[in-house]
Amino acid sequence: MLDLLLTHATLPDGRSDMSIAVQDGRIIEVAAGLAAPAHETLDAGGLLVSPHFVDPHFHMDATLSYGLPRVNESGTLLEGIALWGELKPLLKAEALIERALAYCDWAVAKGLLAIRSHVDTSDASLLAVDALLEVKRLVAPYLDLQLVAFPQDGVLRSPGGVDNLKRALDKGVDVVGGIPHFERTMADGAASVKLLCEIAAERGKLVDMHCDESDDPLSRHIETLAFEAQRLGLHGRVTGSHCTSMHSMDNYYVSKLLPLIAQSGVSVIANPLINITLQGRHDTYPKRRGMTRVPELMAAGVNVAFGHDCVMDPWYGMGSGDMLEVAHMGLHVAQMTSQAGIRSCFDAVTANAAKVMHLDGYGLEPGCDASFVLLQARDPVEAIRLRATRLKVFRLGKVVAETPAATAALHLPGRAPATSFMPVRAGK
Repeated sequence: MLDLLLTHATLPDGRSDMSIAVQDGRIIEVAAGLAAPAHETLDAGGLLVSPHFVDPHFHMDATLSYGLPRVNESGTLLEGIALWGELKPLLKAEALIERALAYCDWAVAKGLLAIRSHVDTSDASLLAVDALLEVKRLVAPYLDLQLVAFPQDGVLRSPGGVDNLKRALDKGVDVVGGIPHFERTMADGAASVKLLCEIAAERGKLVDMHCDESDDPLSRHIETLAFEAQRLGLHGRVTGSHCTSMHSMDNYYVSKLLPLIAQSGVSVIANPLINITLQGRHDTYPKRRGMTRVPELMAAGVNVAFGHDCVMDPWYGMGSGDMLEVAHMGLHVAQMTSQAGIRSCFDAVTANAAKVMHLDGYGLEPGCDASFVLLQARDPVEAIRLRATRLKVFRLGKVVAETPAATAALHLPGRAPATSFMPVRAGK
């Protein structure tokens, strides 16, 4: 007897009236009209069932700290970095853990069951590293938390930066990070990319660098990162996050850069909510959008994902852990409003992001983990448009969160009382 049989589901690829059979936390069959005895049977009623959401770029050591020790009045990236520097000496492990666990609760409720979080290694005490390693242990039964050793102040620029990062890796941090554009010179930035990629190659680690989070079109460390990925045989294991300078680069240089990134197997993560907020701050009008060239990268064959980056922290006072909000902003900023473009933005917070994190068992095929979300929407386009309610969130075949369907009771003059459940799609 099956543990769970989910029937009459619509899948993100457009298949409808599908059944998903679950046994021992795994999907064992996906077929139309499947009938089999099960301990639990759930009728999806034609609604969308998606693999769980994935956030490949976040800063959990800073999340929910908005207003500590003060508010970022300018809302700029540089004031946010300065404010984080003021906050770090005041951090307490217990408070950091409490905030991170609270955010993980938000995430699970939104169907977000895998997060890659950067954790600052610039502080020699590695307090934040130890705290998030404890959070990773605590949330492991219901959320995959992958940690990046992130030298926020620059691995070469800050005293002991290299040693701190290596000690974080020794403690169990998963991924090698960096921030080359924040080093003192362009040359130091390039040297940091080379050094950090060599550390990753030596230790068999993935790489994820904050790369060119700048409006400066001459910030070109993504080129060095792609080169080092090829030189060291790190194909498919390297990610460049942000890459916002690409928004300001001339088209001729980009025509050379895109094939290099694709050939190196480097993934790119855009962070739409934060990129559109922090970039272009020195512009008058017209203002640059700031986000990297998402459709062009995708067209070149680069794996592109979207991250949330920040929620209520020194850099960004908004956010709720909703990856559909991230996808919604991404498609608007990148002008990806075709049906195919919108679906690509859905992929950017699901399958593409899972590829960045090298998540085993991700998807809706036999053999995959039974970790998926029942959404109050009929397809990915509608899910993004409505930021659809997560009716049920499953982790390894067990419900870990559920939310009542969004409804509205209408009492309109001259009309009989009615209930509005969900807007009807055009043409239906």
